[in-house]
Amino acid sequence: MKKIKGIARDTLRFILEVSKSSHPNEFAGLLQAEEGIITEVLLLPGTESGESSASLSLFMIPNIAAAGSVHSHPTGIIKPSNADLQMFGKTGSCHIIVGFPYDLQSWKCFNSRGEETNLQIID
Repeated sequence: MKKIKGIARDTLRFILEVSKSSHPNEFAGLLQAEEGIITEVLLLPGTESGESSASLSLFMIPNIAAAGSVHSHPTGIIKPSNADLQMFGKTGSCHIIVGFPYDLQSWKCFNSRGEETNLQIID
């Protein structure tokens, strides 16, 4: 898989809007990239969402290579939990967490070890 170098602005806006509309429940999905740019969010059937967590049904992943995962933290705390770190290791190398109030300043990207990384927004 190619190194992820950015996220399309429209894709980030979609993530922020769906996270906002899911509030106070968490939102979760998988990220797909083209030419190193995240361009799509894959919503898996069977995903369960609640106020304190969202669980992806990883057995429902189609035969694709996910670039990573995305989910929201309705509390606004944008830091991976232990459960997040366990999932990060199973779903690619780029993991986005968005938090309340779901604007362009309320998201971060992490690698599979939970270390914050820079992800450029591409127009």
